[in-house]
Amino acid sequence: MGKLIRLELFNFKSYKGHHTLSFGDAYFTSIIGPNGSGKSNSMDAISFVLGIKSSHLRSTQLKDLVYRGRVLKTSKINDDGSAVDVVMNGHTNGNVHVNGDDHDKPNRSDPKTAWVMAVYLDDAGDEQSWKRTITSSGSSEYRINDRVVSAQQYNEALEAENILIKARNFLVFQGDVEAIASQSPQDLTRLIEQISGSLEYKAEYERLQNEADQSAENSAFQLQRRRGINSEIRQYQEQKKEALSFQDKTNERDTAIITHALWKLYNFQTVMDESSAKIQEHQENLKEFRRNVESFERKLEEARKEQVDAHKEVHKVERQMKKQEKELEEKENNLIPINEKVQQTTSQAENVHKRIESVQKEGDEQAKLIAKIEKDLATVQKAQKLFEDQWKETMQNQGKELSDADRKEYNSLRAQAMAKSSENQAKLENLTRQLKTDEVTVNSLRGRVDAYQAAVEKLETELATIRERRDATQAAVKESSTQIDAKKQEFHTIQSEKRRTSQRRDELHEKRVALLKQLENADDGRRRSDKEKRTREMIASLKRLFPGVKGQVGDLCKPKQKKYDEAVITALGRDFDSVIVDSEKTGIACVEHLKEKRFAPMTFIPLDNIKVNAVNTAVKGISGARLTIDTIDFDPSLERAMSYACGSSIVCDDLDIAKFICFERHIRVKTVTLDGTVIHKAGLMTGGHGPDHKGNKRRFEDADVQSLERALEKNQQELDALPRSDRRNTAEETVRNELAELEQRLHYSKNELAHFEQNLSDKKKELEHIKRQLKEWQPKFKDEDTKLQKTRSSVEKFKTAIAQVEDKVFSDFCKRLGYADIRAYEAQQGSWEAEAAEKRSQFDLQKSRLEGNKSWEVSRHGETVNRLRSLEDRVKRLSEDIKAYQRDKAEIEEAIGGDTDKLVALEEELEQLKDELENKNEKVNNAKADVQKRSRDIESRLKAITALETELQKNSAGKFALLRRCRLEQIDIPLNTGSLDNLPNEDNLLHQDPDAMDVDDGDDAEMMEDALNDYGIDINYDGLDDEMKNPDNEHTEDQLQEKISSLTAELEKLNPNMRAMERLEVVEARLKATENDFEASKMEYKAAKEAFDEVKAKRFELFDKAFTHIRNEISDVYKDLTRSDQYPLGGQAYLDIEEDTDKPYLSGIKYHAMPPLKRFRDMEHLSGGEKTMAALALLFAIHSYQPSPFFVLDEVDAALDNANVEKIKNYIKIHSGPGMQFVVISLKAGLFQDSESLVGVYRDQEVNSSKTLTLDLRKYV
Repeated sequence: MGKLIRLELFNFKSYKGHHTLSFGDAYFTSIIGPNGSGKSNSMDAISFVLGIKSSHLRSTQLKDLVYRGRVLKTSKINDDGSAVDVVMNGHTNGNVHVNGDDHDKPNRSDPKTAWVMAVYLDDAGDEQSWKRTITSSGSSEYRINDRVVSAQQYNEALEAENILIKARNFLVFQGDVEAIASQSPQDLTRLIEQISGSLEYKAEYERLQNEADQSAENSAFQLQRRRGINSEIRQYQEQKKEALSFQDKTNERDTAIITHALWKLYNFQTVMDESSAKIQEHQENLKEFRRNVESFERKLEEARKEQVDAHKEVHKVERQMKKQEKELEEKENNLIPINEKVQQTTSQAENVHKRIESVQKEGDEQAKLIAKIEKDLATVQKAQKLFEDQWKETMQNQGKELSDADRKEYNSLRAQAMAKSSENQAKLENLTRQLKTDEVTVNSLRGRVDAYQAAVEKLETELATIRERRDATQAAVKESSTQIDAKKQEFHTIQSEKRRTSQRRDELHEKRVALLKQLENADDGRRRSDKEKRTREMIASLKRLFPGVKGQVGDLCKPKQKKYDEAVITALGRDFDSVIVDSEKTGIACVEHLKEKRFAPMTFIPLDNIKVNAVNTAVKGISGARLTIDTIDFDPSLERAMSYACGSSIVCDDLDIAKFICFERHIRVKTVTLDGTVIHKAGLMTGGHGPDHKGNKRRFEDADVQSLERALEKNQQELDALPRSDRRNTAEETVRNELAELEQRLHYSKNELAHFEQNLSDKKKELEHIKRQLKEWQPKFKDEDTKLQKTRSSVEKFKTAIAQVEDKVFSDFCKRLGYADIRAYEAQQGSWEAEAAEKRSQFDLQKSRLEGNKSWEVSRHGETVNRLRSLEDRVKRLSEDIKAYQRDKAEIEEAIGGDTDKLVALEEELEQLKDELENKNEKVNNAKADVQKRSRDIESRLKAITALETELQKNSAGKFALLRRCRLEQIDIPLNTGSLDNLPNEDNLLHQDPDAMDVDDGDDAEMMEDALNDYGIDINYDGLDDEMKNPDNEHTEDQLQEKISSLTAELEKLNPNMRAMERLEVVEARLKATENDFEASKMEYKAAKEAFDEVKAKRFELFDKAFTHIRNEISDVYKDLTRSDQYPLGGQAYLDIEEDTDKPYLSGIKYHAMPPLKRFRDMEHLSGGEKTMAALALLFAIHSYQPSPFFVLDEVDAALDNANVEKIKNYIKIHSGPGMQFVVISLKAGLFQDSESLVGVYRDQEVNSSKTLTLDLRKYV
């Protein structure tokens, strides 16, 4: 590869005039200089001449790169070479500019153009000059070897030398290292795409991918479309078969419908004839049964008023009793916990008393033991004193006195014996000293072994005692646990029963409240129903007097579905209580009768001449809306009256539909929603419910009230039969207290058991320790004892030799004094002293043991006294608590007594009121029986006539309604004479003379004639066989209906498409066109997929080639950068793709680095210097892929310490050479001092320009 020889600048940034930066034949050049000298501008010059945009050169436009002398002269030069105004006293350089923009304008003497030229030596040894000029117009001009070229040609020439402008593989700007160190995985992927060149295919890749996806969707759509058309063809073929079958079934069904209609008409006519004959018979037999019953009705009303007053008094007293019982129950419930507290406290006091007796007994035993120990101690002291006295007396009685001459002779002889046995005496003394030492050691060891053996025996005894007490405590814990389980089960049983009882009591109370509410409503309802009853009785009376009275509208119609109840009641309004009569004459007669009886006014609707307006047909077809008359069932003979009452009102499913009809369609009708909301014709809206829903009135009779009272009494009996809560609370508290006491006892026992276990463990450890000590010291004792015996043998040997000498010397002396030898004399005196010392030691040992026992027992007795005192204080506190509880108990019992007396008084008052109420009830029942007795005959006769008239009119209306339906539905009924066209239309029935009165003349005969009028139509019933004409055959209609329903169901299931043949031909033509479209879409998808796969493969190949190279290089580069004498292996680094797919350029790339002696980390977890080194390693590895002939680094060592700077320098020195030229801008001496050449940049203040000096350091090596 070639190299950059020199760089020439003319009026570029801080360089005024022509300047040359010479790199010569050096491959490692450092550009140095003080801050503000313009050394970074040299980096900008290299970037500029190699095609970098001005936005990357710390300027917004090219003109900013041209030298401006006045700006530089009056500005401060930053470290990066840029100029900033110097502010003095609030003004630039102390000068005040009127126009704030004057200082930004270039001076007339400033240059208007600038250029930078890079001289490059290629592989062939030829020099090439690349020149980029900023013209006076602010645009760029490119020249290669003084020949003007376009920007594209300029870039292609650079790319031919592997200088990639887009990838900037030859530059590392100041801050690029930090940017790379903080890059995200996606940014790092984009960087590698730029280096590899795969980024150029990104737009084409996305475009072709989108086209391939759209082609695939289009192909799938055409395939689905073809499948749909094939399915549609099969469907129309099936529909053709269904259409033929449908026509046959239709003809059969029409025949069945005609037969059914003919059968119904025959039955209607038969019933009409029979009913007409029976009505005539009843009217002839009707007698004068009507009598005046008003006096009996008044008596019944007075009796009912008295009954209501008595019932109110009873309820009043019952409420008072209930309140008193509640107060009494609360006080009794308050008494239960006090009794439990008294019982529990008393039980605790008894337990404490028992504990006190036990502790007192224990203290007495301890006191006796202390007294016994003191007595034994006094006995030992007395025996010791007696021994001392006796010893002194014995010594005086048995002692022999020697004369002075004998003593002198003894001493002289002892001196002679000592002189003759001096050698043996010396040895004997040494052995004696040794013997005494050994005896002391043996005695000490013997005492220690004996003490250990005694301790073992004592501990084993204590362990046995502790085990016995532990076993007893374990048995107590087991017994307490068993008792607790039993008590818990008992407690749970009581609680379950309590919850069940409480739940049952709540249910009964709720039921009682509901019954009381119903009873209260019954009182109010009976008052309201009295008026209604009088109205019904008056209507019944009118029916008796006037056979043309039909009844109230609300009683003669019924909603078809329950959801229409509220809407129908609201829609009918005041006409709900209107009375339907057969003629105007009957209506007038009824009005006169009401006046005579002074009864409240009523509204009458005459069937013969009522004015009925036509309904508004504009509402038909609106979903969720229907005429009110279509929502009710009624006798067809009453159709005119019902049409009048319903009017043109509409029932809507919800308010939105009602608003749509009234406010959007502007149809002037009355609309009613299912919940009773009304929109009137004028637009007024009303809603809510009144105090009484007419369609659901509850009329309470005496039987209802009595039934409610019996249910209330039964409810009270069930409540009284339930166990009282106070008794259950007492049992529950008792069990709870016993359970708490058992749990407390179990807690104490467990604590005591834990203490025993701990004590047992400690004693075992102590016993094991003492046994180990005993095992350790017993061999030592035996060894020392053996040694002692040997020493004693030697002593005896020397004593024998000395004794022989002494016998010769003291023979005459001993004979004269009467001793066998001198040793007998000396032994007598020594044995007495030894016996006395041994006795004294025994006495001291006994006293020490007794005093220790006494101290231990005294401390135990003191603890017992303290425990006793604490228990006595607790008993005192419990006694005071019991007294306080008893005082509270007395107060509550006194209050309970007073409440009980009040309750007894209320019960007596209630019994009296109930007796009075019973009398009132009996009086009401008697009066009611009288009224019913006198009205029964008339009502029975009138009911029979009314029923027959209703039956006749119903069948007549049914007959003509069926005939009209046959005419409308074009059912061909066989006729002997006449035509169905002779029937009056419904519109003719509804559209009457507008001037007609509400009631006009007419009589019963005319009404019957209207009902029996056949309008000249004579139906031919010959088509019916005898079996169908037989009225006793109950299954005829079911059979006909079943046949019609079966055929209709079959037709509904078929649901044929009668235009299937026409549609079949159209769809087959569409199928051919769709198949052509499908084939075209397949070809289009194939072409798009192949184009996309080709671009995808190119992009993957370029990216994978670059990534593989960089991933392989990064490890070696990072090792070279981090290698040192201390860490010769250096660190490790690697690149990793986040997702292993065939589209790596869509995934993120993570960069991991492991500095020497550290673990792998992500970049964000490294220190500043480690990040810089890792980033530089990545930059060098990237540069190694399609490397440019030179590499320019701008202060990449700014954040590094000296050690890392040294590593960077070593790396550059190693890798610089032919094919790799480094140009480094640096301020670190550790880096530039070992470069091959230096280019120094400084600021010449006189000419206000940056200047350069070149120094070849290789001459000074």
